[in-house]
Amino acid sequence: MKAKLGMSPIAWWNDDLPELSDDVSLEECLRQSRSAGFTGMEQGRRFPNDPKEMLPILRAADVTLCGGWFSGTLVDEELAANKDRIAPMIELFKAVNAPCIVYGETGRSIQGDRSKPLATKPRLSDDEMKAYARRVTQFGEWCADEGMPLSYHHHMAAVVETEPELDAFMRNSGQGIPLLLDAGHLAFAGGDVLRAIGNHHARINHVHVKDIRKPVVDGLDRSRQSFLDAVALGAFTVPGDGSLDFGAIVQRLADHGYEGWFVVEAEQDPRRAPPQKMAEIGHAELMRVMTAAGYTVETEGFPKE
Repeated sequence: MKAKLGMSPIAWWNDDLPELSDDVSLEECLRQSRSAGFTGMEQGRRFPNDPKEMLPILRAADVTLCGGWFSGTLVDEELAANKDRIAPMIELFKAVNAPCIVYGETGRSIQGDRSKPLATKPRLSDDEMKAYARRVTQFGEWCADEGMPLSYHHHMAAVVETEPELDAFMRNSGQGIPLLLDAGHLAFAGGDVLRAIGNHHARINHVHVKDIRKPVVDGLDRSRQSFLDAVALGAFTVPGDGSLDFGAIVQRLADHGYEGWFVVEAEQDPRRAPPQKMAEIGHAELMRVMTAAGYTVETEGFPKE
């Protein structure tokens, strides 16, 4: 089985918490992650949106674009508004041969609002979840028809956060919307990562290997502290530096035949968790557990002409 290892630039620059950002260029971010062994990088705010600008940067860094976040609003807004906003991103991602666009629901979400405690996250009724899941499926089918598949990201502080919410979303949505399995977000929400893989492996097309520091997560006052408070306190980290058993997680994915990207996404304070060092720790741990699970990790970055 083949796999690829990528990173998210959120370790270098945090869009929601600017104070958790290094003053490094896109080129330096790519250089550091590539030197640690990663062959892909998800899109971040310092990436150009013109493929004529992005491709030379990726080529020079010897990495590929392995995904990127789209802030969806389908819980409140109609398909047309989201289609209009994602259309340029689809064209960009097709031009640079990215594997998928990550759909993150930001409608009603409190993930970016530090004044909203975790306990006040939005919740959908059964009927709302059914309608929402159908609408996201339609959107996923349209994006795939346009040439770029989506990957649905369950996320802390959003409408699909907990394992029961994920189960309900998956039960009411269709094959047209694949799943991004994020180990850290599901564990933070109190879910069982291995059980979720077992239940939903047929729809997983992208994986975020985000780790958590369980003492930080367990110590949160969810009636008072927000998602961003948790991030600032160091709730997340890279595999090999946290509490999750990635040997078991990767093995379970291998057991179900998952092939594709494993992306390290770990927002931290770069002053306390230097991104290159964290990248090296995460890469070493992933190589250890992926080799044990029978994966061959691809080492080619930007395709050679």
